[in-house]
Amino acid sequence: MSTLFRAVYSSVIYGVLLCQLWACSSSPEMPKADEVESLFVDSLFTPVTDIPSAEDIFYLPPDAVVEVRRAFERYSLSHSNTLTAHEWLANYINANQTSTQREFRYQDNLTQIASETYAQRAGNCMSLVVMTSALADIFNIETEFQDIAIEPVWDKQGDFYLINGHVNLRLLPPTNTHTVYVSSHAILVDFMPERALRGYDKTQINRQTLITMFYNNMAAEALVDGDLDRAYALIKAGLKRGQFVPAFNTLAVIYRHRGDEKRAEQVYRYALKFDPNDMTTLYNLAVILGDQGRLDEWAEVHKVLELARIRNPYYYYDMAQQAFDEHQYDEALAWYQRALARADYRHEFFFGLSQTYWALGDEKRAKLNMEKAMALSADETDKHRYQAKLQAMKRH
Repeated sequence: MSTLFRAVYSSVIYGVLLCQLWACSSSPEMPKADEVESLFVDSLFTPVTDIPSAEDIFYLPPDAVVEVRRAFERYSLSHSNTLTAHEWLANYINANQTSTQREFRYQDNLTQIASETYAQRAGNCMSLVVMTSALADIFNIETEFQDIAIEPVWDKQGDFYLINGHVNLRLLPPTNTHTVYVSSHAILVDFMPERALRGYDKTQINRQTLITMFYNNMAAEALVDGDLDRAYALIKAGLKRGQFVPAFNTLAVIYRHRGDEKRAEQVYRYALKFDPNDMTTLYNLAVILGDQGRLDEWAEVHKVLELARIRNPYYYYDMAQQAFDEHQYDEALAWYQRALARADYRHEFFFGLSQTYWALGDEKRAKLNMEKAMALSADETDKHRYQAKLQAMKRH
């Protein structure tokens, strides 16, 4: 398996970790453009032409621009004490359901360009931040982007583990020195406010870095879908806009899935020059070394991983499943509980725990955990499966 990094966002571990995009690390030096260029091997991939440009990412169609301008004009004409543009915009994008403007809401789906997010009134945090920035551009409102150091949220899609990060932005007040504004504070726009209010560390990032993160998100999603050509084109577009260390990890995962482990290892080792303690990159490199039987090198990398003790809840989940299959139910119970201690939002963990309690004869806890699995599942197929299992338990 690989791991990816994704900022909902995403990253990638080959067949194991795909981080959906944030968790930027500060590097003592930045990659050089000519060095980065040498990492690309276009001959391994079929060209893809429909990759959005950086301008496309923030583009809003004329009718959307007119709609937003008119909304602001209507507000200004109907209020004597009008808000500044950045205050109004903050209210506009968070309008409540009873207003004429349907609110923009967080929805953990694909990363989208601004025009798509505006049309759908929904998107993941990366999509919503990009759209809000595009709206701010209409009024020449300055923005600051922030990478939020939240606790990693794990997910699993196919052969990848995903680590989801978070990003938000601040709308800055006008800087006209000839006008005195009653409100001159910056406004935080965060579509997941429970995260914004918990005091996580924040790193300010520039627009170029945000664009690279955006491409990395899309590349991770294409990789999960099995479209290596598109994933490569996207990650190359991102790395040409700016150097974002997790994106190198994504590029390496793409090479490994294409069957070029030598090139993948080269990219992993290049990424480690800038962040030698990045767990995702180290883990993915260890997978290659282990598969190739290079045990001495593997041991050196694994030593670092063990010292940091990978916080991947799916490690404990996989161990639990193995113990369950071997009918070691007490052991499986302990592994499932460790997995849930690290990710108590994964429905499959509760499902496994429910099965284990049932095998141990604890029907009450088995039903309780099956109910939790059903409540947490967003997929209708899983929901129906859990519901059927729960009904069977109740009839027992």
